Amino acid sequence: MNRAIFLDRDGTINKEVDYLTKIEQVVLIRGAKKALQTFKELGFLNIVITNQSAVARGFLTEKKLFEIHSRFLELLTHNSESLVEDIFYCPFHKEGIVREYSKDSFNRKPNPGLILKAAIRYSIDLRKSFLIGDSYTDMKCAENSGIKKILVLTGYGKDALQQCREEKLKIDFVVKDLLEASKFIKKYLEY
Repeated sequence: MNRAIFLDRDGTINKEVDYLTKIEQVVLIRGAKKALQTFKELGFLNIVITNQSAVARGFLTEKKLFEIHSRFLELLTHNSESLVEDIFYCPFHKEGIVREYSKDSFNRKPNPGLILKAAIRYSIDLRKSFLIGDSYTDMKCAENSGIKKILVLTGYGKDALQQCREEKLKIDFVVKDLLEASKFIKKYLEY
């Protein structure tokens, strides 16, 4: 079985801009690409899992989201090899204004749907995997999936840390950013 690093997109790999709706807003956080390279070298699959309620809210179409993800993957290439195996996203939100997307979904974080889909598709052992994100929702999703939780302090990370403390949600590791997370995981695996 494989092991994976599940990664939130915005605020973790890409700079947080609230609702990313334009290709020009695809701007990697410093060190993110190097972190993904490290994860690959350590034998992990890099899988992005992201809530994209901007589709349900009418801010962009799935076609535009596909274009944004294409640019994102283009930036996350090293020696002609993609550093990301796949992107799983949930376009649904119960308060959306686009009727076909205006609903609850088991795939919307903090539910574990996207992680379970990826685990099946890529034969992933969740007990040997990590979720890295910058939000309470990410940490709760990891909890609901039985995955080790790493909170990055980029994006909404500082607010999420406070909320996790208030909700008594135990985070396995708190790190400055994705690059620090990669160094931490490398050391963790050495023990």
